[in-house]
Amino acid sequence: MHPNDPKRLAQEITPKAVFEGRRDLIKSAAAGAFGLALAPWFSREALASNSQKLLATPNPNFALKDEPTSYKYVTGYNNFYEFGTDKSDPAAYAESLQTRPWTVTIEGLVKKPVTLDIDALLKLAPMEERIYRMRCVEGWSMVIPWDGYSLSKLLNQVQPLGSAKYVEFISLADRRQMPGLKSQIIEWPYREGLRLDEAMNPLTLLTFGLYGETLPKQNGAPVRIVVPWKYGFKSAKSIVKIRLTEEMPKTSWSQFDAREYGFYSNVNPLVDHPRWSQATERRIGDPKGVFAPKIKTQMFNGYGDQVASMYSGMDLKKFY
Repeated sequence: MHPNDPKRLAQEITPKAVFEGRRDLIKSAAAGAFGLALAPWFSREALASNSQKLLATPNPNFALKDEPTSYKYVTGYNNFYEFGTDKSDPAAYAESLQTRPWTVTIEGLVKKPVTLDIDALLKLAPMEERIYRMRCVEGWSMVIPWDGYSLSKLLNQVQPLGSAKYVEFISLADRRQMPGLKSQIIEWPYREGLRLDEAMNPLTLLTFGLYGETLPKQNGAPVRIVVPWKYGFKSAKSIVKIRLTEEMPKTSWSQFDAREYGFYSNVNPLVDHPRWSQATERRIGDPKGVFAPKIKTQMFNGYGDQVASMYSGMDLKKFY
């Protein structure tokens, strides 16, 4: 998820077009305030035209009482600037993304650097369904059933060296497939990073699907990470390279404006974005629409029991 100025939200919630079937675009007349009466109203079958079933076992340790966000919102309201800056652009334009053949290179400070194709990654560890909260830095949230396995399963295979302190993620950047790369909003390719202990935390999910199907292209197919205690833009999409480093990697939005988007970007209701509060959030798809009350944002997005110890003694206002 990439940050976007909330001043644009009123414009973004009226999509220019919807993606129906595999290639046909039709005009959408739907609109709604602050994205709660969202369009496009396309079918799950249209969005999932290239999806395949995943055999993922629900993990009860990662279940939530929160109602999962409807598939149409999860797949139709996205930040993926490689395909445009409007929330509807990824669903409209990501069909051009070619997800096979696809390889991911794991390199840097590891004993066993390797390049794996997507089929090898799918078979590397048992697939789990985990229902996670997703909190965007813009102040909205979803609840998503993801399918994947802990990133640590892959990192253990390559055996990080003792000098490795960080993990960098690099996304695909191909102008032939990604029309949004024509913009100069950020420097391409998209880059994100985690501290090694964050990457090894069991919550950090190497993700291949959602709702029991392979990832739709607009959601970061064929492989992304999900880091549920951090703002959504930390979860890099369409990954082609994972690099272990000793130095903190430069990340795309921190390079854009480090004052607004820090390296850690932990969900923290006590630390506001310079231009808006982070104390509350609006849940996308709430049936009450514009009348739905905002939700109080939880520290670490509600995952403090699993992750807070990693930041013991840190000033989380300074290391935001």
